[in-house]
Amino acid sequence: MNTSFFNELLSSIAVQGRQLLDRRRDKAPSGRAVGDVCEALLSGRGEASGVALAGDVLTSYRALDPDERTQFFLELLKRFGADRHEIQQLCARIAADPDDDELIRQLHRASEPRRQELIRRLNLAPGGTSALVAMRAALIDKLREMPELAEVDNDFEHLFSSWFNRGFLVMRRIDWSTPAVILEKIIRYEAVHEIRDWNDLRRRIDLADRRLYAFFHPALIDDPLIFVEVALTREIPGAIPPILAEERAAISPEEATTAVFYSISNCQKGLRGISFGNFLIKQVVEELRRELPGLKTFVTLSPVPGFRAWLDRDLASEESVARSHLGSQVEDLLEASAENSWQEDAEVALAEPMRALCAHYLVREKRKDTDRPLDSVARFHLGNGARLERVNWLGDPSPNGLRQSHGMMVNYLYDLGHIEKNHEAFAAKGTVATSSAVARLLKSIPEVKKTAVPAE
Repeated sequence: MNTSFFNELLSSIAVQGRQLLDRRRDKAPSGRAVGDVCEALLSGRGEASGVALAGDVLTSYRALDPDERTQFFLELLKRFGADRHEIQQLCARIAADPDDDELIRQLHRASEPRRQELIRRLNLAPGGTSALVAMRAALIDKLREMPELAEVDNDFEHLFSSWFNRGFLVMRRIDWSTPAVILEKIIRYEAVHEIRDWNDLRRRIDLADRRLYAFFHPALIDDPLIFVEVALTREIPGAIPPILAEERAAISPEEATTAVFYSISNCQKGLRGISFGNFLIKQVVEELRRELPGLKTFVTLSPVPGFRAWLDRDLASEESVARSHLGSQVEDLLEASAENSWQEDAEVALAEPMRALCAHYLVREKRKDTDRPLDSVARFHLGNGARLERVNWLGDPSPNGLRQSHGMMVNYLYDLGHIEKNHEAFAAKGTVATSSAVARLLKSIPEVKKTAVPAE
């Protein structure tokens, strides 16, 4: 109710401010024209007119076509950066008088790009935060073809990291009583295991042994930032189909000993690089421990999204780890890969060699010029202090699972007594904490120093 009142108040201020503005605007603004309105927004001092101008900028931006938006992003880059000449002059003055604190303060102010203040003022508009998150999502789409825009993206990320600080986030459990507008977004945002329909969603959130938790921000009250789906089980699972099965026997929460995080979905592309998942998992663990003291094990059932792509590259290389490990079984693998299906005899023969290759990929294959694992999901969980517990053959036999990882899934264990130690070792040296079962898999593949490959 308070948030609604605040938004209405801002809208009222914007309307009054617009009445104060005596100016003519291009009805079909270009990126350059929107840049001119941004200039007016930065030069103004009045609160009412500032809110109105911020709203005009965002409204005009939404009316731009893709090419005009590119022009607008270039305006942000070239027109609203830091004043390099002023920075050079201040640096020279500081070199001559290094004890002048006022010069240091002036340099600090001058070194901040003007677009950071512009983004702050745009956030004053009703719905400004949501509009800016969407704006950054469009900017991210441009980075591959226009890497020079990374400078603008860095400013968005810098500000968002403060605006979406953990202290502002609210965790909510999503159940069947949650408003439909949020449930519809959960269906749309699910990024790991597709939610096929409303019945599928209900099985994931309305049964006694299932949970779904999400983080929300006060400025995006009906739009989740990230959510995690949890299954309560009696043991660590090795495959996703039993968890998602339509016909299964539910258990009472009190019977469960294990909480399984089987899907984590980031919802806002415009918040890429802002970490929420580690906070969400830790808070969910605390919530579940309070509710269900009988839970002793907290584990994921995670995809391995880069495994198949790495394996294909490795098989094509002269120093192939997979070829030397599989030997004559390579042909069985290639044949099964071509059809994206597995015969029972191939399954039995390839299961252990493929589990070993997957363990090798997760533990030893690193991003270029780093000591971090190549796999993005591994980086996330290991960085949170989890341990690579188990590698599961054909854990996800769906078309998407076979396409990404030949069906491989893994369990990362969140051992509450070792999370901090694991996190510190990973952060300091990239050390991957592994179980004895994973260590045995790795012994079957001799470790060879190879040139690290670029991240997927």
